[in-house]
Amino acid sequence: MTHHLPRLLAPLAALALAVTACTAGSSTAPAPAGSSATTAGGSSDRITLGLVAEPASLDFTKSDGAAIPQALLVNVYEGLVKLDQDGKIVPALATSWKVSDENKTYTFELTDKAKFTNGTAFTAADAVFSINRVKTDWTTSLKAAMDVVAEAKAISPTQLQVTLSAPSNDWLYRMTTHLGAMFSATGVDDLANKPIGTGPYTFTSWNRGDSITLTRNEAYWGTKPHYQSVVLKYFKDPTALNNALITNAINVVTTVQAPEALGQFTGNSKYQVIEGTTNGEVLLSFNNANEIFKDKRVRQAIRHAIDHKALMETCWAGKGTLIGSFVPPTDPWYEDLTGVTPFNKATATSLLTQAGKLGATLRLRVPTLPYAVSCGQVVKAQLEAVGLKVTLDQLEFPATWLEQVFRGGDFDMSIIAHVEPRDLKAVFGNPAYYTKYGTPEIQGLLKAADEGSVDEQTAKLKQVGRLLAEDAAGDVLFLLPNLMVADAGITGLPQNAIAVAFDLSKLGKR
Repeated sequence: MTHHLPRLLAPLAALALAVTACTAGSSTAPAPAGSSATTAGGSSDRITLGLVAEPASLDFTKSDGAAIPQALLVNVYEGLVKLDQDGKIVPALATSWKVSDENKTYTFELTDKAKFTNGTAFTAADAVFSINRVKTDWTTSLKAAMDVVAEAKAISPTQLQVTLSAPSNDWLYRMTTHLGAMFSATGVDDLANKPIGTGPYTFTSWNRGDSITLTRNEAYWGTKPHYQSVVLKYFKDPTALNNALITNAINVVTTVQAPEALGQFTGNSKYQVIEGTTNGEVLLSFNNANEIFKDKRVRQAIRHAIDHKALMETCWAGKGTLIGSFVPPTDPWYEDLTGVTPFNKATATSLLTQAGKLGATLRLRVPTLPYAVSCGQVVKAQLEAVGLKVTLDQLEFPATWLEQVFRGGDFDMSIIAHVEPRDLKAVFGNPAYYTKYGTPEIQGLLKAADEGSVDEQTAKLKQVGRLLAEDAAGDVLFLLPNLMVADAGITGLPQNAIAVAFDLSKLGKR
């Protein structure tokens, strides 16, 4: 089969799904109220976005976490393909592709116009280098998704052939994430400090603890973005983030961290408020390698002890979606599983008593992210109400949380939003991952889902979602909403945050 979408139509398709349907191209309109533009009108404007989670490094081949690809993917680095706002796979550096009848061989036609910012042309040889490098040089937990590739070879400078060892429904989707980022063979010596890609922006500077600045790539092969300079400014305090918009220090709050404060922006003509959905499952994760969590009754007791509706109302102002599983509604295999382990304090206490764990102490170690800190306090209170003791620690994010919880396994429970798309296999199909879960049954179903037909994939993954809920492998507290506030004149903001990348090239202004 052949997949093709003309290069010029891809951004238009995405923009049609944005909150405003205006083009993200150049404009000569005056800067809107509250703008931090350095030049009124024209195409040399600057925009400042307020974010929460600052990267620990700029090298996503060595460091886990979503903050790096959020800033750099599709902006500095491009892949062969990417996700549009509808969650569909669309062309990027690949203009089209064909898949063999047995779903094992992909043939990509590549653009001949793209260049890396170090001056070298992008060719199929770079794609081969990038794909192989995931298997040989990457050290992150998500690299295993590339293991299915048996061979990648350049047929010509503009044609790439990738052969898989087995059919995979998942592989092309993974190529829309940072795993599919294309690198220059001569530009990977210092990725932590000098990212080199083909994207519409180039990395300019990083003021650690404060901001990252990107500059428009004037030699970009595609449609050039409107803003000449984009500043990604990071805030640890949600009130400070909101105040920065009010005082014109930033133009966009990319993720509202104090939903109860939305009222000050709603109905104010100076601002636009965007509400949509995300892939961000807020997971109360269990360290399933710890002895206490090897008893299914303890895990189920914790899920029964959580009043999810009250928790979401208390710690996130009721914004979000209760789903009861690790599958968001935007995935085809979503099923509402909120009824599998309903809130029931008596059942929770009974299960703990049966397990001999009434009065046991659990360490809940959360990152210093507003939703995690706020929800952690609610989880602690609700678990103590059924007979557990909970110590609550706040760990600096990302460095300390990644080191002690994610890599070190020094925790009983944690709370983190897993925002990577379709990460069911990574989080609960790999016993080496920080959740320490991945039963043979689950792994077998995941394999069958990946190698089967589309219908089989949907059926098997629904089965996986239900098994995880019934076995209480963890507890999804709720699905984060996409809540954004911005100056009224900003265009091209995404209604739904389905991909991990924040596509800055779509931004413009009226």
